[in-house]
Amino acid sequence: MSAPVIENDLIVTSPFDGVIIGTVVQSGPDEIDGVLDRARTGAAISRDLSRFARHEVLERAAALLRERADEAAALIVAEAGKTIRQARKEVRRATMTLSLSADAARSHPGEVIAFDAFEGSESRRGWFTREPLGIIVAITPYNDALNLVAHKLGPAIAGGNGVILKPSQFTPLTARFLVDLLIEAGLPDEIVTVVHGDRHLAQALVAAREVRMVSFTGGLATGEAIARHAGLKKLAMELGGNAPVLVFADADLDAAAEACVSGAFWAAGQNCVGAQRLLVQRSVYDAFRERVVARTAALRAGDPTDEATDVGPMITEDAARRAERLVADAVAAGARVLVGHRRTGSVYTPTVVENVPTSCELWADEAFAPVVTLVAFDTEDEAIALAEEPEYALHAAAFTSDIARALRVADRLEAGGVMINDSSDYRVDSMPFGGAKYGSMGREGVRFAYEEMTQPKVICIKA
Repeated sequence: MSAPVIENDLIVTSPFDGVIIGTVVQSGPDEIDGVLDRARTGAAISRDLSRFARHEVLERAAALLRERADEAAALIVAEAGKTIRQARKEVRRATMTLSLSADAARSHPGEVIAFDAFEGSESRRGWFTREPLGIIVAITPYNDALNLVAHKLGPAIAGGNGVILKPSQFTPLTARFLVDLLIEAGLPDEIVTVVHGDRHLAQALVAAREVRMVSFTGGLATGEAIARHAGLKKLAMELGGNAPVLVFADADLDAAAEACVSGAFWAAGQNCVGAQRLLVQRSVYDAFRERVVARTAALRAGDPTDEATDVGPMITEDAARRAERLVADAVAAGARVLVGHRRTGSVYTPTVVENVPTSCELWADEAFAPVVTLVAFDTEDEAIALAEEPEYALHAAAFTSDIARALRVADRLEAGGVMINDSSDYRVDSMPFGGAKYGSMGREGVRFAYEEMTQPKVICIKA
C-alpha cells in the first residue's frame, strides 16, 4: 500500500475521494548524517531546558491545540479518513496527552534513596534523577495520526530528549501540524526533526549507533525488522492486537452489544485494540447475535465529513480490498456473513461474520478493518482457550455480572489490559498501554512512556 510519489515529493491524498491534500519532501538513507547532526544538536538543547521550560512549552501547545481543534480535526478527516466526530475526539485526547506530558516534565524528577536504611550506609544520603536518553527515533502510524504522535513527542520532550519523527507516509501533514504547534509554543525547532521516507530511510534511522531508543507503533512484521536492524538500544513497540471479547450468559446483552459494535467499527476498524473476536456463551448466542447485527446494520458508512457518518473509509482502497479478501476467504472456508461485506472504493461496510474457522487469517491475525467475528462457547475454560490462541495481544474484554468471574477471567487472560463490562478499545491516556505475549516491548501512556524515555542517575553523598 505505497503512497504515490512524484520525484522526491510525497503526495498526500484523501482516502475517501483521492483529492490531493498536500505534498512533503522525502528523504533517503543517504541523508542520514545530516538528520543525525540536527538531532544531536536538538538533544543537547533539550537536555539544557529546565523542567519548568519543558512544562511550559507542552502546556502552551495543549492550549494552542484547543484553540485550533476544528482545524486539526478537519486535517485528520482529510488525511486519515476518520469521521469528523471521531476526529474531534482524537483532538481532545491529544490535548490531554500534551497536558499530561507537561505534568510529567515537573512531577517525575526522581526519588530520594534511603541509603541510611542499610547497614554500612548510615553516613550516606542521596537520590536519583531521571535523565534524558539522548536521541529517540519515533515511528508513528496513520490510524491515530495526531494523538499517537503526541504520545511519543510529549513524553520525549518532557524527558529532555531530541526526537527524529518519522510519521506514516499516509498522514505526514497531521504530524507536521503538531510539530508546528510545539514550535509556536516555544519549543526550539531543532528538538524535533521530522523526516519522511520509505523503509530504507527507517532502516538507516533505527540502525544509527547514536540513536538511544526507537519507539514504534505499527505492524508485527515491521517490528521484527526494526529489532533486527536496531542493535544495542532501547525498543518500545506496540505491534497490534486481535482483541477477544468474552460475553457470558449473565451479561447485560444490550450494553455488551452496544460496546462491542462501537469497539469493532471505530475508525473503520483500524484500531489496534478494536473488538475483533466476540466469544459468546452459547445460551445467549442467538440473542446477542441479533443485537449486534441490528446495531451494525444501522451504521452509516461513507463520507467522513458528514456529521451523520459512523464509519469512514479505510486508509486506502488496497486496505479495503484486503478486508474484502479476508472475509471472502473465510466464507470459502465455511464462514457466514451476517451483515455488511460490501465495498465501494476505500469504503468497506461494517461486517459481522460467524462460524469462521480458526485456521483462517481473519481469526488468527489482526484484521485492522471493520470486520468482527462471532463464535459460541460453552464453558469459561473454552472461552479462555479461544481468546488466547493468537500469539500476540493488546487488550481483551469480558462482560459479566459476576464479580468473581470478572476477576478470575481478568487474571487468566494474557493481555496488556482487560476491560470488564466495557469495550476492548477503552483507553485513557494516563494508563499504561502495551502488549503481552510475543513482541511486547515497553509501555505507552504518558507517565510510563516518560519513564521509558529517561534513565535514572544516582547521586550518593558520603558525609
